[in-house]
Amino acid sequence: MDDIFTQCREGNAVAVRLWLDNTENDLNQGDDHGFSPLHWACREGRSSVVDMLIMRGARINVMNRGDDTPLHLASSHGHRDIVGKLIQCKADTNTANEHGNTPLHYACFWGQELVAEDLVTNGAQVNICNKYGETPLDKAKPHLREALQEKAEKLGQSLTKVPFKDTFWKGTTRTRPRNGTLNKAAGIDFKQLSLLAKINENQSGELWQGRWQGNEVVVKVLKVRDWSTRKSVISHVVWISCLSSSCTFFIYRIVPHMIFSHPNVLPMLGACQSPPAPHPIIITHWMPYGSLYNVLHEGTNFVVDQTQAVKFALDIACGMAFLHTLEPMISRHSLNSKSVMIDEDMTARISMSDVKFSFQCPGRMYSPAWVAPEALQKKPEEINRRSADMWSFAVLLWELVTREVPFADLSNMEIGMKVRPLELRVLEVIEFVTTGISKHMSQFSLVLPSVSDISVLPSGALTKTTRCCIILKLVLWN
Repeated sequence: MDDIFTQCREGNAVAVRLWLDNTENDLNQGDDHGFSPLHWACREGRSSVVDMLIMRGARINVMNRGDDTPLHLASSHGHRDIVGKLIQCKADTNTANEHGNTPLHYACFWGQELVAEDLVTNGAQVNICNKYGETPLDKAKPHLREALQEKAEKLGQSLTKVPFKDTFWKGTTRTRPRNGTLNKAAGIDFKQLSLLAKINENQSGELWQGRWQGNEVVVKVLKVRDWSTRKSVISHVVWISCLSSSCTFFIYRIVPHMIFSHPNVLPMLGACQSPPAPHPIIITHWMPYGSLYNVLHEGTNFVVDQTQAVKFALDIACGMAFLHTLEPMISRHSLNSKSVMIDEDMTARISMSDVKFSFQCPGRMYSPAWVAPEALQKKPEEINRRSADMWSFAVLLWELVTREVPFADLSNMEIGMKVRPLELRVLEVIEFVTTGISKHMSQFSLVLPSVSDISVLPSGALTKTTRCCIILKLVLWN
């Protein structure tokens, strides 16, 4: 079978769908020239494949090695329907490639008149110069130049030339394709890892910024007493032996946590065995903004307004809805703001590296503020995981709206002791969740339209507590 790039280029929708259904495949990976599957589908006008890729979470403003986005390629080849779809998904109409050319430059140069008019109608500027001092109007034939100039003037655009400015794009929605080779191996040689700087340390282990195969990664070193590896990585299975009195052998499968196919799930890239690693080690992608907890509470430069908060809520709901479709479900995963990572394009992604393993202090709860009472009361195998996750999501929504840490004045032990018998809740706003979690509150598929509705509310029209109540009631009682 040909690779995914060939299938997208040729418009083989069936093959693309089968490839996307494999959770180990990353639809945002790039080929040798940095073309993502979406680049190829847009270039060749494969509308059905474009629909499929966008629906599955393809990055709209991803750039190839020449800084071309899918909108550049669709515009230059005159695929008007695809240009419309990309713009509807918030493609940047004024993004410039390595030559300073915008999609409008290419539409004008190649005489794609209808596409050029659509771009101008949707915000493309006619006065932006490329590296060579040329605007899109300079590239257009006389009749198209006149039409675009007239349309731009009606829309209030200035015709004064804007000189080219080589700006650094990090922090925008523009991104590079990911390295497609990173989702090919579960077992990682410890000697290939470079630990650069320690990020954090807690009861469960150490977090390091590192490099692997030339890529920035996060290295998580798990603290486990008296452990050794009993088997090598065979058929993607890591056998881990814990020699403490409470346990003998533990089996953990790497592959189920290598979920590359969903944009709101951050996969494990692999794990290191011992020797030579002194402890179990997990590798995952480097996220420049850190966790949602970092963004909300630790003074980053990231501004989270109402629109962005709702976007985060939607991202998390989409990720959890996907995880809830997996059979078997991911075990020992707890949803909280520390386990939600923020990618370079401001997408929230649920981290699989925060899943707790059976050999990690069984029975210990590291973030009880977000945990449902039933999860604190019952054995892991007795918990309704989907319902418990919905409780955690409710607390996370409260956190997004209020920008406050839940139960910040209490220790983890105090939180656990009081949440367990339902003596403690995040203020009054979720009082209606005090009778436990019912079945109709456990489907994240119902969350998506509810949270989307909140984005149309005028900013400042409601107090944060009232807004939180509306969000929670829509989500939990839909």
